[in-house]
Amino acid sequence: VPCVSWWASIDLSPCYMYYDQKGAERLSWFRNKVLVLDYVVPTPLGTSWGLGGTCVNVGCIPKKLMHQAALLGQALQDSRKYGWQYEEQVKHNWETMVEAIQNYIGSLNWGYRVSLREKSVTYLNSYGEFVEPHKIKATNRKGQVTYHTAETFVLATGERPRYPGIPGDKEYCITSDDLFSLPYCPGKTLVVGASYVALECAGFLAGLGMDVTVMVRSILLRGFDQEMAERIGAYMETHGVKFIKKFVPVQVEQLEEGMPGRLKVTAKSTGGEPEIFEEEYNTVLLAIGRDACTRNIGLETIGVKINEKNGKVPVNDEEQTNVPYVYAIGDILEGKLELTPVAIQAGKLLARRLYGGSSTKCDYINVPTTVFTPLEYGSCGLSEEKAIEGYGKQNLEVYHSLFWPLEWTVAGRDNNTCYGKIICNKHDNNRVIGFHVLGPNAGEVTQGFAAAIKCGLTKELLDETIGIHPTCAEVFTTMDITKSSGQDITQRGC
Repeated sequence: VPCVSWWASIDLSPCYMYYDQKGAERLSWFRNKVLVLDYVVPTPLGTSWGLGGTCVNVGCIPKKLMHQAALLGQALQDSRKYGWQYEEQVKHNWETMVEAIQNYIGSLNWGYRVSLREKSVTYLNSYGEFVEPHKIKATNRKGQVTYHTAETFVLATGERPRYPGIPGDKEYCITSDDLFSLPYCPGKTLVVGASYVALECAGFLAGLGMDVTVMVRSILLRGFDQEMAERIGAYMETHGVKFIKKFVPVQVEQLEEGMPGRLKVTAKSTGGEPEIFEEEYNTVLLAIGRDACTRNIGLETIGVKINEKNGKVPVNDEEQTNVPYVYAIGDILEGKLELTPVAIQAGKLLARRLYGGSSTKCDYINVPTTVFTPLEYGSCGLSEEKAIEGYGKQNLEVYHSLFWPLEWTVAGRDNNTCYGKIICNKHDNNRVIGFHVLGPNAGEVTQGFAAAIKCGLTKELLDETIGIHPTCAEVFTTMDITKSSGQDITQRGC
């Protein structure tokens, strides 16, 4: 069911749909009349939220804050080894955390409203649907309908969590749309799925003290580098997250009402054997993927083509659909990365092309990203699998190393679990075509290297770069062991 976020303007001025208010603000810079329609269809459990889209309300922002809450718990444990003494029993309060996070999100929602007003962008909390070319119907929460026409439309409706279509899924399970404002501690939790959303949520829930199990249909982090994915899984398993591999749920039953209550999950094997798994949990979190919100906004009425299998919208290199006055950006684009900064960048550049005289297009190559699992994973460029597929194994050199963050040494934490590797094209001056790091603050590390990769980073340039000691990032300036050599990469010091 779509969470529709539109920017439109009345009386044949540009109409836009974006994840957040930034695109509308940029359009207003070019003195266009702009209207934003932003309506959140409540989840099956009734959860809804304010202006700002998935990232702000039920995505990146609350996810990173809950991840931080879990990291603080680990820091408390480490602090004793550094001399900190405290007698009071340490425990986590879920309700306090959720209230603080939701208060912060509320301040962002209000800030966006104010910013739209300052930029003279009209905002309607209404659900948009095309009814004829250049015309949309907007329906608010009270069922009141208004109609608006526009010269140009931009679709950026994003995605919503997928449900497996089994008995009890929508009645008793939650998704990430519900988790971040959940008014009670979830308790013993089953996370269904192996996406980055699944592993991130499982990771911070375990870090906050929950009994957490992850049910995996096939592989972890499909689409990401699989060596890194396996290392993430191994780290999480070592730190208390249980994995049930090659199983899928077939039914969820409620045994007892409550907050959280008690649920019985029945699952079947995907490995070929007729095995059945049954277990009781307090909460079942579904994280099996997301569906594009494109099927119920009238696109068929005006002839905009979508991929019928996944709802994604095909566009050209200027984000234009097959209908010339309709553009699309963000997670709904076919074959593009599902990342908020990508949507923001594409929207900004689109506005400049349409009304600012620019010709710059969004570059979807070498986009950095980070998975905020307990041991964070940052990457930029190709996975090792994709690099081999595109260049051939014989044409690549992979440099890698394990490393031990200095901060972990005194605390006695996990030597030889943090890992970095770069994938180089031997026939292009050893240019770096893949960058991967597994360790603390991976996002901060990856961002800078991403800029270097944009500039054509090579192994020689890395070797010539003096590292900052003692940091995790310096490992990329000292790598000298290749995978092909078979040499040992275990570390005995920082």
